[in-house]
Amino acid sequence: MAVFCYLGLAILPLIIEHDNVSRLSLCWLGRPSYASVFRGRPRLSEVVTMAWIILVIAGLLEVIWAIGLKYSHGFSRLTPSIITLVAMAASVFLLAYAMKSLPAGTAYAVWTGIGAVGTAILGIVLLGESASLARILSLGLILAGIIGLKLAS
Repeated sequence: MAVFCYLGLAILPLIIEHDNVSRLSLCWLGRPSYASVFRGRPRLSEVVTMAWIILVIAGLLEVIWAIGLKYSHGFSRLTPSIITLVAMAASVFLLAYAMKSLPAGTAYAVWTGIGAVGTAILGIVLLGESASLARILSLGLILAGIIGLKLAS
């Protein structure tokens, strides 16, 4: 059974079941690799860990589409608009996938927090937005809240 990746960069977990054996595979550069092979279903801790990884990827995609909105100039430029729309769809899809294993409130708060902090940092670095002490401290508080939500779940 083959696993294919769009653009060779998909990092989506696939659980393939055959004869009571499940394989958790990750696809990187178009080649499947079997991270672990075990009998029965994956342990809950493995599922939750994978959900957190997927949630972080979804948050990073949110940063991409938020910055893409700025570069698309109201969807009037084709390439940034396409990148923005693809990142939006992928981000929401991965958020929904992560929410299957994580509490909805926690997952959504972490997703928006990663997006807010990442977008603010890229705004400072790429777009020349202000980097005042109050802004940096506020971003640190958001980051502390994200870490607290992760530790509490």
